[in-house]
Amino acid sequence: MTPILQTRLPYAETDRRPLPGIQPLDPGEWLIADDAFAGQMAERARLLGGMRDKVVALTPEGAEAASELMESVLDFLQTCAGYSCGEGTVTRPDGVTVTLDPADPLGTLGLLVQEDLCILEKPAGAAEHVLTGAVLCFPSAWTLAQKIGRPLMRIHAPVEEYDEGIGRRVQRLFDGVQVGRPLWRFNWLPTNDTALFRPKLEYADKIRATGMPYLRSERQTILRLPRTRAVIFGIHTYMVEWPPA
Repeated sequence: MTPILQTRLPYAETDRRPLPGIQPLDPGEWLIADDAFAGQMAERARLLGGMRDKVVALTPEGAEAASELMESVLDFLQTCAGYSCGEGTVTRPDGVTVTLDPADPLGTLGLLVQEDLCILEKPAGAAEHVLTGAVLCFPSAWTLAQKIGRPLMRIHAPVEEYDEGIGRRVQRLFDGVQVGRPLWRFNWLPTNDTALFRPKLEYADKIRATGMPYLRSERQTILRLPRTRAVIFGIHTYMVEWPPA
């Protein structure tokens, strides 16, 4: 399959910060469309059409937040260049028209924007946020079915760098993020694999590879919904040739 690549990243390696590496985000830049939009959206449609059970998950507890998330995305797209919002449909920047299905908010969102979107909610009396829903077409070495319904520390259990100290800092960020004041960070993952759908089971052997001619980087956003108070973790995946020509 021909790789789906962006021509550049919107940030530099020198912008990286120590974990968790969080920065304030302009609310108007929550969702973005880049030069790989058409290719990535076609791949998302293929995955949602052929293996939906691997890329969409929603618990009963997450249903209300999923509906609010769809409303929030549609409100955001009203102001986005290249999108045209009609009665029950949205036409994307690549000219594809998507029919809105309120009964399937996550599946609909997967066809509207490049970002994968994960819903995290903190049950009453709980210490951590729990993953209650997600549309995750482009996982990078994790599997949605193993994470849905799990709290943050358990989700990150296989990640060596995600120790209790980092876990406490991330949980404080999730507790403290305010409506209208989203946050963002990015990671930096040299790779020789251009597949966007790249799941990995927990504790499976790491793939040993030589030569890393590509860079995979996720622009990750953290946003709080006003009504349900759910936290939305967004993932915009970049894949570029590395080092750049």
